[in-house]
Amino acid sequence: MVDQATQQMVVGASPARTWEVLTNFPDYPQWAHDLKSVSVLEHDAEGRGLLVAFRAAAMGRSTNYTLRYDYSDAPNVLAWELVEGDVTRTLDGSYQLEAVPGEPDKTEVTYHLTVDLVVPLPGFVKRRAEGRIIHTALRHLRDHLER
Repeated sequence: MVDQATQQMVVGASPARTWEVLTNFPDYPQWAHDLKSVSVLEHDAEGRGLLVAFRAAAMGRSTNYTLRYDYSDAPNVLAWELVEGDVTRTLDGSYQLEAVPGEPDKTEVTYHLTVDLVVPLPGFVKRRAEGRIIHTALRHLRDHLER
């Protein structure tokens, strides 16, 4: 069963700075603490990470997955889709960045995630995990941008 979750948070950085951090994949483990390693496998014509492999801590073990990024709405939306994963069939999502009116050093970040796991889990467990993933990702992003 595919589940979706969306959460928003205002961060204390401009949309340009937020975009810069979100597209600097090799630095993710410095601020996204559940990520153990990130490798850019392929770049687009502009040198941006297109195919990116991740190793992350998940539910007491490590998981590996590879995402393909879509820059068609850059720099307002950073979207991705799962290419392969060991515990996920679907891990698609996006960060949408919107300037906060009258606040040039603030950005409203909307994180949308669609997940389908290979191993069936009760719905409440999946929803709790999704909520934790999104909340943690946004909180770590905010903390990194605001230090």
